[in-house]
Amino acid sequence: MSDDVPSPAAAEAPSIRARLANALAAWVIAWGLAVGAAVWLAATSEVDELLDEALQTSGELLAGLMRSSERGLPAGEVAAPDTGTPTGHFAWQVVAADGRVAARSPRAPATAWRDTPSPGLFDTAQWRVNGVPLGAGGDTLYVAQSRTERREARAEVAQGVVLAAFAVGLLGHAWLRARVKVELRPLQSLSERLQAWDVDAPGALQPGALGTPERQELVPVHRAMTAATQQLAVRLANEQAFTAHAAHSLRTPLAGIDAQLAVALRDCPAPWRERVQQARDAAARLQGVVAALLGLFRSAQKLQLADVDLADLVHRLPAARLRVSVAPGLRLRADPDLLAAALLNLIDNAQRHGAGAVAIEARAPRGLVLHDDGPGVSAPRRALLQAAIDGQRYEGVTGLGLMLADRVARAHGGSLRLLEVARGFAVELQLGAA
Repeated sequence: MSDDVPSPAAAEAPSIRARLANALAAWVIAWGLAVGAAVWLAATSEVDELLDEALQTSGELLAGLMRSSERGLPAGEVAAPDTGTPTGHFAWQVVAADGRVAARSPRAPATAWRDTPSPGLFDTAQWRVNGVPLGAGGDTLYVAQSRTERREARAEVAQGVVLAAFAVGLLGHAWLRARVKVELRPLQSLSERLQAWDVDAPGALQPGALGTPERQELVPVHRAMTAATQQLAVRLANEQAFTAHAAHSLRTPLAGIDAQLAVALRDCPAPWRERVQQARDAAARLQGVVAALLGLFRSAQKLQLADVDLADLVHRLPAARLRVSVAPGLRLRADPDLLAAALLNLIDNAQRHGAGAVAIEARAPRGLVLHDDGPGVSAPRRALLQAAIDGQRYEGVTGLGLMLADRVARAHGGSLRLLEVARGFAVELQLGAA
């Protein structure tokens, strides 16, 4: 599994950006609805007031024209319909004192809006009406506006304001989202630096290794990480010091044990040779563990590069009970101690898994391949091992040999690859650029 793939818990965690975007969207909708409701209430009052004033003004104007008319309207006569297309929004009636409709517009009803003179504003089922007295005769002029038109006017005003409110809200939402993205960028940058953080690099555990906080809110995060890295640095230093002292303390006596067992193997009677050989094999494996401990300690330190003859290096390793062949003239620029520890453990791995022979060959540009004739591993198992090596998640997946070989390769700026072969098990150890 790649380091870039989020864990299930991380995938389920809520996103700050998404939560803020959803909150802003909900705020825009709520704000638009609240503005619309407020405007509707205001329009109901203000628009009605304006329309009533217009209705009263038109009634006074029409009444004045009728009063000044010399011809007037004969009693009992109803005005003929207009020849043009009549409007359905306004209508008028002239009602006599006895409640008879003396004159009306085409849209006005044939019956009086009020049987008795009623000056001022009042409502009917379909009209908003204003009554204006015409004179001493008791006639009353009624000027009316359709209530449907008044509702449409209020709705149009409210709709226009709501749309404007939503437009402003959406623009604000887009701007705030862009601004939130910019403000969260330092957090993303810190996440990327943490993801690329190599704790084995020189100075990686020193204060300020993650850079300067880009926002005030990130200062506590940097402080906490600095404190954690300092604690980690102290712990690693103590562990490395213990590992180095323990490995060096064991190295010399183990070499002496191996030498004594070699002499004993040569001089002991035949019935005892198998047991002595087993003891020497165990001592060799213990030497491999000590070499691995030294290698793990040294892999975080500065390399001591030298021109290494692979055949000579393998010859000086503790004897293994399998055949190890090295390609003629194979030389590498590497740290001899680290390379020896890696080869010793890889060869021991091959032996413990049933191999009888190991061939070491060159691999360009600066690498080598160890190929044994053992049973090998299945393709799924090889993929699992490679994923653990790539992600440096060795625990419970790889053994000490592969872990050490990968650490040695990384210390040289290279990599470890498990090759697909028809038989056996093959490991490619690249040691980086020349």
